[in-house]
This record gives sequence, structure tokens and C-alpha cells, in this order.
Amino acid sequence: MLAVPQPSPAESRENQTFEALLWALSRPGLVRAMPGLGDADLLAALVDRECLVHAADPLLIPAVLKTGAKVAELTDADHVFAGTLGDLAVLDQLQMGSDLYPDDGATLVVHADLKTGPMLRLTGPGVDGTLDVHIGGLPDGFWQRRAQIMRYPAGFELFLLDDDQVMGIPRSTQVEVL
Repeated sequence: MLAVPQPSPAESRENQTFEALLWALSRPGLVRAMPGLGDADLLAALVDRECLVHAADPLLIPAVLKTGAKVAELTDADHVFAGTLGDLAVLDQLQMGSDLYPDDGATLVVHADLKTGPMLRLTGPGVDGTLDVHIGGLPDGFWQRRAQIMRYPAGFELFLLDDDQVMGIPRSTQVEVL
């Protein structure tokens, strides 16, 4: 008799987290609950041994190494776990990809408040017309600086974490501060 292997609870959580991340990125501005809390679950779902990872929080380094990924400087990283972003200079150091290889752009993961903060209007693929959202907890000028450095198709993907909630803002999404 053949037995079908069953995923462990950790594998199931990683798969559910990955599904939540893809859902959030394909529906910019909409909030999705994740099965776990924090950067470590997101890291386990996104990162593998082919990735270069920068983590602002040194406590994340063991989780990075557990995936087989390499710890990298901010300027070289495929995935940047910035925690609570305090400095806009991080944006200028992210990999942006190129016209030929936009997928070489970084994925930035930051903590934010998805319930309060300035009103933003999102437009672009995955948004039905426009969508107004509140996003707080980011440095002043974040959205303006993002608009200045993004040159579609190059740019970076953004995941905003608020406890067990995630919002994705892909490089193709235009963000207007209202």
C-alpha cells in the first residue's frame, strides 16, 4: 500500500503564509490574515537557499540560516526584513532590478499600522479602479521617496506587516498621498 506523505504543522503554516503573501501582493491594498505572527514565519515562507537576506533585527539571523539562505548586506539582498523602518535611506539601497530583469528587485518587509495613518489612494494592476487605505508607522516622506526611485518595471515589492495582518504593495502599484 502507498501512503501519501502528510505535511508537518510547520510546513502547513509556511504554505498558508506563502498563500497569504501571494494573495496580498495580487490584491494591493487589501489586508489578509496570516496563520502566524511576525517576520520569522514570513521568512520561512519566502526564503530558500538561493536567496540573499538582510535582517535589521539580529534575532532573525538564526531563522535566515535555518532556511539555508545567506545573510547579506542591504545593497545585495533579495529580501530585506527591515522591522520598523526608521530611515528612508534604506529605500535608496534596495536592489531595483532592471528593464530586462525586473525580478531582480528586492522584496522589502516592514512593520506598519494598517488601521491608522495617512490616507493613500492606490491604483494599478490588481486594484479595481482606485482603493483608499490608511497606512501608518512609516517615516515621513516614505511614499514620495518610493515614487521617486521606482522606474517600472524595475522597483521593489513591499509587504507591510501589522501583527498577523499583511498588505502587499507591488512595484506596479501607484500610491498617492491624499
